[in-house]
Amino acid sequence: MENSKSIPILYEGEGSLIQPIDLNAFRELNRKKNKKLESKLMTEEEAVDRFLKDGDYIGFELYGTVRAPMSLTRAIIRSGKTDFRLAGQGVHEVDLLLGANLIREIDFTYIGLEVFGVSGNVRRRVESGDVSNVVEWSNASLTWRFKAASMGIPFIATKCMLGSDTLRRSAAKVIECPFTGEKLALLPALILDVGFIHVNRADKYGNCQIDGISGFAFEMSRACKKLIISAEEIIDTDDIRKAPDRTIIPYYLVDGVVHAPFASWPGEMSNAHEKDVDHYNMYLEKQKTEVGMNEYLKEWVYDLPNHQALLDKIGTTKLKSLRI
Repeated sequence: MENSKSIPILYEGEGSLIQPIDLNAFRELNRKKNKKLESKLMTEEEAVDRFLKDGDYIGFELYGTVRAPMSLTRAIIRSGKTDFRLAGQGVHEVDLLLGANLIREIDFTYIGLEVFGVSGNVRRRVESGDVSNVVEWSNASLTWRFKAASMGIPFIATKCMLGSDTLRRSAAKVIECPFTGEKLALLPALILDVGFIHVNRADKYGNCQIDGISGFAFEMSRACKKLIISAEEIIDTDDIRKAPDRTIIPYYLVDGVVHAPFASWPGEMSNAHEKDVDHYNMYLEKQKTEVGMNEYLKEWVYDLPNHQALLDKIGTTKLKSLRI
């Protein structure tokens, strides 16, 4: 038998690996997770207190402003916990965390306000050095990194980012495929300490269903040491079982379940409610300056003790007008 030869690295991105890969420890953690059908219902504050700690690597799953786990985001900000590392593929939720100055390192894909404009918070935090490390990835490559972790492999080979400056700013490596001779980018697996996902419905155990675009919920939910779910509705497990093919996240991946109608506000929710454009327009002006952002956080986050207090502030009339 011929001696095996290592595959030479043709190119390495300049970025650092923010979250070290330890798949064996991840497997062992998953083996020890409680598989019993026990209720995981709790409040946002209880979930954040129980499962999140300073310095954790965190991530949010959503599609633009759709299904953003905003009630959990506000609970994180109010908790006083800080110095997080972050998988940056988000809009309002990540912008609030940056505005509150809680983020230190970012695996960056896109952080902005979409059609409403660019993020003043991203620019301020990066230029000031509050965010000390930014490693760039494409949207697809971040999803594939979660995919690798969910498969239990240390990397996945793709053509993502080849020929781009995004590759240069990433932590990917390029090899020559031993089968075809083509160049391939190796994307390292990404395991979150804590992940946050908002879904349309779940049962008390954490079986979750999503309407509309599912984003990268499948991949990310399987790449989290701890996973906190907020749900628009809590339904009976018997109703979940009527459509088992729709359960995109099974209960044994989930650590906490929060019942939170309008949790994605001011973003929208498929089959539930529209985006609050008036609020976003106001926010766009506020986030342009540090003073304005601090005013926004005080009024809409710090001065409200929980999600119900936020709903009361928005008001029944406004919420009803947003419903589909």
